[in-house]
Amino acid sequence: MRSSQRSIIDPFLVMDIMERAQAVEHKGQSVVHMEVGQPGTSAPKAAKEFLKSSMEDNPMGYTVALGLPELRKKIAELYSDWYGLDIDWNRIIITSGSSAGFVLAFTALFDRDEKVGLANPGYPSYRQIMKALNLEPVLINTTEKNKFQPHPSELSNHTINGLLIASPGNPTGCMIKKDALNELINYCNHKKVSLISDEIYHGIQYEMKPSTALEFSDSCYVINSFSKYFSMTGWRIGWIVVPKEHVRIVERIQQNMFICASHASQIVALGAFESKGELEKNLETYKENRKKLLNALPEIGFTNIAPPDGAFYLYVDISEFSSDSYDFTKRMLDIGGVAITPGIDFDPVNGKSMIRISYARSTPEILTGIERIKKFMHEKKYIR
Repeated sequence: MRSSQRSIIDPFLVMDIMERAQAVEHKGQSVVHMEVGQPGTSAPKAAKEFLKSSMEDNPMGYTVALGLPELRKKIAELYSDWYGLDIDWNRIIITSGSSAGFVLAFTALFDRDEKVGLANPGYPSYRQIMKALNLEPVLINTTEKNKFQPHPSELSNHTINGLLIASPGNPTGCMIKKDALNELINYCNHKKVSLISDEIYHGIQYEMKPSTALEFSDSCYVINSFSKYFSMTGWRIGWIVVPKEHVRIVERIQQNMFICASHASQIVALGAFESKGELEKNLETYKENRKKLLNALPEIGFTNIAPPDGAFYLYVDISEFSSDSYDFTKRMLDIGGVAITPGIDFDPVNGKSMIRISYARSTPEILTGIERIKKFMHEKKYIR
């Protein structure tokens, strides 16, 4: 049977690594999971209890395409609590995770063959979703000097119809500072470039608070999710904030592509807002894990690490030890018992000398991972 040209996209290597790790575990070998950007904790207790009680009386059928009004109003309150913003809840659309949010945003904003700029390194699914939608991802190579974030001076070298930014970013955890974000938004407004801001890691920050693009403009799409801060990856529930005049546009696409987000997941998300204490405790765990790794990795030999402002990743240079990050991570898993992600997942240009380490698990697991990495490196099981 024939297949489409649109289906020719790269695999999401972190998922391949996770599958390989499960195969190793099925053979009886323990694995420390530092590959997937997934909290080691489940959905908050109050969220699960709220769903349990709701299921007694609620058949969990379709909701309206835009999502439960109560949930959209709660998210609007979140923007007030986190940023001091008064966001009209009618501009908020509930999605089946941030992934569906990107499909909706790209479909609503761009036509076939249009070009969308994104930071390199960056989350790999951005460019793969674009390719599947017949859009052209334009990689903008970034540097540590600019926190691995695009800068207007670099954008002027590219002809683009849109720009996707992420702060904190994946795989680096680096943020766009407030003034730099304002400058980027002004540039996009001036050049009539459609801006999409991925803010999925907001709530997970260490030394400075992230800014939302909505602080500077209503003429943008902002995408977020309950996956990271709210610890609900598998529930596949997120949201988009869009300009008022785009609500009906996205609603029509949602009606036809997805109908609505999972009703049960929307209920769990509602309950998650009553779990601030539990969620902040998770954040303290990430802070401790970050500290442990930043202290231990240089002693092992990894001295060039992107300084993470948020999220729960370290982007690590391994060029002194290997020029093949995929082979390096497979050996680390098969021999060392630690699953990590190769940099080529995030950067097809320079990622062969980089790895991403996730520290979203419990602190005891991270400490075990550190000891295994140390042993692996000491025994020189990697390649040059």
